Amino acid sequence: HNLPPGLEYLNQLDQIIIHQQVELLEAILGTETSSKYEIKNHLGQRVYFAVEENDCFDRNLCSPIRSFTIRIADNTGREVITVNRPLRCNSCWFPCFLQELEVQSPPGTIAGYVVQNWDPFLPKFTIQNESKEDVLKIIGPYATCGCFDDVDFEVKALNEMSTIGKISKYWSGFVNNVFTNTANFGIQVPVDLDVRIKAVMIGACFLIDLMFFENSLNGL
Repeated sequence: HNLPPGLEYLNQLDQIIIHQQVELLEAILGTETSSKYEIKNHLGQRVYFAVEENDCFDRNLCSPIRSFTIRIADNTGREVITVNRPLRCNSCWFPCFLQELEVQSPPGTIAGYVVQNWDPFLPKFTIQNESKEDVLKIIGPYATCGCFDDVDFEVKALNEMSTIGKISKYWSGFVNNVFTNTANFGIQVPVDLDVRIKAVMIGACFLIDLMFFENSLNGL
């Protein structure tokens, strides 16, 4: 089906777990280190491993709005997805320079984009394909500081009327029994969603983590 190399793993998935690994130095001293993630299926089997690349200045002084490149590799070590985020502002009062994230798969080939939409009250994003055509919407809640509870960002059709999935912080049920002492996210999307858009949804999850949960210890 002309799938990008490595994305065939996503073809049959409708649930994706993103499990952040917390570094000991970061947990003890509060020093921001490069983020590392395991990306798993609903059975807890690792599908991909992701590592953030940037410098110490970005991580510690620009933390939630920092630029980064996240390289996602499969279990053979082959890089299959690259996520690029430029340095941009993060304020509802500056709608002219909002967040935008680019996802490539395979690396060097655009798979799609995540674009923040201005709204004074709700976190809103648009998922776009490689041609920058709108595909889906993501709408978050008024408050994202849920303590020991799920925080759901709904994935919606472009009319924003029907919900087809969600990105969740502290996904209930499975992850509570499998993971401990780390931040966890769950992505639920239709199984027949284009694998390129599923890859973009993974990028959206990374962006949501940094924008709304980077400085939160609620899940630790």
